[in-house]
Amino acid sequence: MAKLQRWKRRDPAVEGPVDGPVEGPVDELVHDPADESVGDPDVVADDTVVGVEPEVEPVADEADVLATEPPARRTSRLRLSVADATPVLLLQAAHPRQALVTGAGLGVAALASDRPLREAAVVAATGLVGQAILGWHNDIVDRETDARHRTPRKPVADGRLDPGSAWFALVVAVLLVIPLSISTGVTAGTYFLASLAVGLLGNVALRRGRFSFLSWAGQYALFAAYLSFGGWGGGADGDPPEVAMVVLFALLGVGVHFLRAIWGLVADDADKWTYLPLALGRRLGASRLLLVSATYTGLVLAAIVVVGGTIGLRQ
Repeated sequence: MAKLQRWKRRDPAVEGPVDGPVEGPVDELVHDPADESVGDPDVVADDTVVGVEPEVEPVADEADVLATEPPARRTSRLRLSVADATPVLLLQAAHPRQALVTGAGLGVAALASDRPLREAAVVAATGLVGQAILGWHNDIVDRETDARHRTPRKPVADGRLDPGSAWFALVVAVLLVIPLSISTGVTAGTYFLASLAVGLLGNVALRRGRFSFLSWAGQYALFAAYLSFGGWGGGADGDPPEVAMVVLFALLGVGVHFLRAIWGLVADDADKWTYLPLALGRRLGASRLLLVSATYTGLVLAAIVVVGGTIGLRQ
């Protein structure tokens, strides 16, 4: 739209303003403020002068915002940031409860077999690191399945933890668990590393079918040999384990397998898995299966205590 503007021309020969065309030279054009058109786009309603940048209110510093934020909200933000920290996510992906229980159990078993406290501490640390390796590997292998079923507390599956970070932690833990395991004897360490290899294999094979319990039984049976042959120093060489203890440790592994599997029965059933705990769960129901599994595991532990107290762990 053409801008309508009336201009008053001033001629040196004429006094006062003259409207309309004037013959002769025009020295200047003078804008009459009184004749501004309404709605002129150059006229700003809020008295802002065109061509002059308006004053901008200073943006509050982030520290000032946090200082004025309510304490409850500030605490919530802090918790979220801590929960998403990589070390916390790695700890969550390591299946920490199972790692702690297994490590503590091996340490107690070492003490019960008359091993000194320092040896029991190394045994417990070795079991803890080994189970963390299995936990990270399990979450890496199952990340697509866990993501599909939206399994809680799975940071690799929900994208909070990069799989590469989990692999890096796993490799570092393997480099740590090798010297830890052989520090109580090369023979004992070899049996522990063999149990770890069986557990890793179980994460990718057998676990979906009826023979899923075999990897758990083999892993725990090798724990008995690890404890029996263990001592202090890489040159330590103990005695072979009692056959009865090896069998009981294998049965304990089956019980742990059942207890661990109960929490994933619904998702595994949707994926058409056929492993033994799921087959029994379809018949008994999850609640009864939990009761049966807990009772079975408790009885096996009691048998280990009784047999260990009578004939011992070693031959």
